[in-house]
Amino acid sequence: MSATNLSAIALVCTLRPSPSPSSSALLARQVMAAFADLDIHGETVRVADHDVRPGVQIDMGEGDAWPALREKIQAADILLLATPIWLGHPSSVAQRVLERLDAELSETDDEGRLLTYGKAAAVAVVGNEDGAHKVSADLFQGLNDVGFSLAPGAVTYWVGEAQQGTDYQDLDATPSAVAKTTRTLAVNTAHLARLLKSGPYPPSSS
Repeated sequence: MSATNLSAIALVCTLRPSPSPSSSALLARQVMAAFADLDIHGETVRVADHDVRPGVQIDMGEGDAWPALREKIQAADILLLATPIWLGHPSSVAQRVLERLDAELSETDDEGRLLTYGKAAAVAVVGNEDGAHKVSADLFQGLNDVGFSLAPGAVTYWVGEAQQGTDYQDLDATPSAVAKTTRTLAVNTAHLARLLKSGPYPPSSS
């Protein structure tokens, strides 16, 4: 695969399984569409549709859906995490994804690099209260800890007016500021992913 032939996977961390409507899923689809405009294609997965077991191992035993999702992550160049804000934090599903990604700290190539070192990550956040910066900071730190690289502007988000019940999916149109931020996320993350593809990080061991 050439440095210009990239793929992405979006993990949507809504608490709602399909086919329930989801603002997080909507924003993830918009990010993936922005990637597609850059000739980067992939898959969007709603994590709540899968039996991802609690734990910090690659495989938590019979019935655990994480190993199959991990294969998709390993095959992609870009990982997008999309989450709602609940009580000022990422969803419990997003936290579980980070916990399962913790197992990547034990997975290295022959030169000591984490297998995630060649991958870029980005974040999408929705909520009807403030907190997108805090939530993205939590996810940024976790993703970087387990080996993903983040470009400038690696988050797009929408938060509605405080103490109101409007969801992102209820808007008549995508706000121009959100569309612009989504485009920036896609362009910068694609650029970083291409750089990582063509110029890997140096070995981590002598």
